[in-house]
Amino acid sequence: MNGRKTVSVDTIQSRMKVYSERIDRAVAKELANYAHSRFHDPLVYAVESGKRVRPLILLLSAEALGCRDDSVLDAAVAVELLHTESIIHDDIIDEEVARRDRMTFHVKYGFSASLLTADFVFAMILAIAARYKDRRVAEELSNAALRMAEGEYSELTIDPQVYKLEWDEYLRIVTGKTAALFETSAKLGALIAKGSEKEIAALANYGKYLGIAYQIRDDLLDWRSQDKVAVGLLRSYSEGEVVGKMTALSQTYAEEAKEQLMPLPRSGASEFLENLTDFTIYRKY
Repeated sequence: MNGRKTVSVDTIQSRMKVYSERIDRAVAKELANYAHSRFHDPLVYAVESGKRVRPLILLLSAEALGCRDDSVLDAAVAVELLHTESIIHDDIIDEEVARRDRMTFHVKYGFSASLLTADFVFAMILAIAARYKDRRVAEELSNAALRMAEGEYSELTIDPQVYKLEWDEYLRIVTGKTAALFETSAKLGALIAKGSEKEIAALANYGKYLGIAYQIRDDLLDWRSQDKVAVGLLRSYSEGEVVGKMTALSQTYAEEAKEQLMPLPRSGASEFLENLTDFTIYRKY
């Protein structure tokens, strides 16, 4: 996909909003199935204000292969719920008190309710996966959850007081903790759209590389928070070396993500997937 015009982050965000509104409606419809539950209101709070990047990737991946109907929406909701569940757990583990200028879930509802809500979300995801005849949908969601847990556990074992983090381990953590769900999102879109093996593999790799670039950019944006990953890297390298390396890595993986799109038919959706690589490394939040 060479010879393209650079698209501004503001333009990309404007296009993202059209899709996010569609995703928001699908999420609200799913939550309405649990209107009678005591978990309903906490869940509404949990899913509010997200960027919906992961379900957006799923929708665009399916659309890039010609699937533009609502058959992908349930899966899109499932990946957003899995992301939501991971945030609830991450904020507890990292002892965060605020996210996007809002109280974190466990601060608002308490630790016990947070753990139960995360369990409830997993049950919702299972129910969604059961709607698809293709068992690969459930398998991919399960695989993503397993890899995300492994990535989070790897980060959990880092003792910021003594641990020297090297780049290969940092990338392994990023690949599991974040890129796994990006990869699954793109792959699910391709599976539901009945893509060829080559197209499914291309989109899965696109998601993986984009997810790595996305998390590295997140770490750069949160750099001054001095979380344990940053501290671990600083025990091995200078601040200038770390920031420079992370900036270069985010750009490298974003470019690699673009390369994975080459086998796909040229379309508005595939172009938008390419635009998301620029959004990933140039976004300010």
